[in-house]
Amino acid sequence: MDWELIEDDATLHRVLAQYAGASAVAVDTEFMRRNTFYPKVALLQLCFEDKAWLVDPLAISDLAPLRALMAEPGLVKVLHSPSEDLEVFQRWLGELPRPLFDTQRAAALTGRDFGLGYRALVHDICDVDLPKDETRSDWLQRPLTEAQCQYAAQDVVYLLDVYRALRDESRAQGKLDWVLADGADAVNAQAGGPGSYYPRIKSAWKLDRHQLGALAALCQWREQTARNKDKPRSWIIDDQACLQIARGNPGDLAQLRAQVELPPAALRRYGEALLEVLSQQKAVPESDLPAPLPPPLSARQRDQGKKLKRRVRAIAAELNVAPEILLQSRDYEALVREARGESNGERPPHWRGWRDEVVIQPLRELLREGGA
Repeated sequence: MDWELIEDDATLHRVLAQYAGASAVAVDTEFMRRNTFYPKVALLQLCFEDKAWLVDPLAISDLAPLRALMAEPGLVKVLHSPSEDLEVFQRWLGELPRPLFDTQRAAALTGRDFGLGYRALVHDICDVDLPKDETRSDWLQRPLTEAQCQYAAQDVVYLLDVYRALRDESRAQGKLDWVLADGADAVNAQAGGPGSYYPRIKSAWKLDRHQLGALAALCQWREQTARNKDKPRSWIIDDQACLQIARGNPGDLAQLRAQVELPPAALRRYGEALLEVLSQQKAVPESDLPAPLPPPLSARQRDQGKKLKRRVRAIAAELNVAPEILLQSRDYEALVREARGESNGERPPHWRGWRDEVVIQPLRELLREGGA
């Protein structure tokens, strides 16, 4: 396999200039994230034709050419299941790859299984068995070994072959625009940030508005603290502790210690800060408190959701797509709540575009007719 390691700005400039005008580039990253909030980029792999270019981000100082590459509108960036890669690019380059062709989603939209891994897809399309030898490798070590470079190169050389096959299949099935639209949705979602964390905490729906306001403020404090310290959220305080603090609303360290299951180190380090968050939250006017979270679906609503899923499986069979690629699990609950007037009026971005006509409107009609 042909590959070359790029360890200086001049070579990077030369290589990218060499492929100016290319229509597609396969892209992958290697990164480490064992005990940090942010992923630490360790390697960038590119393939324009049949040679892999391994860019060492620890040796490159001028990132402008890579930013320009990711933003080039005429160059399709091909990635496989890129959610973590997008986070890497946002943190490292401040630029996300557009337009994006996700080969995992393309596979599901052209009749293959949902969530296919890269090795399985390469075997299916290229009839090649890729090794897994360096999966747990330390990618921040230097120098990189020959085995690491070979492994990294395989992640993009075969990816370009997979892309060409899936591009042709999706175009023949009239779904190429669908694949690219899903790529744009993924990029926009990453650019828009993660949104509020507190609705994701189990049992948060049991809290009243004042408690929810406290929970939201605690989660926001934890998020900022985790980012500032570059540590995982759970290393600050975990979800259960946030919920206990919001529910109990302790007024001093003794109450905090008695009410909340906090490790002694976290109590010493963050106890006063947590009490300050609660104190500031008490001054928030009633009108600015978050709305109550809806309770779990009733038995009837769960039955409606099951009927929607059956309808989606039928639609997927007609379209020759994996049903999971049409809607996410939480979409069924959102549609049921929308039909009962329990939604907040916001519509997920992926409900627009091709999904609106293909699946969202048929499901809404089913709910209106009482068939679900």
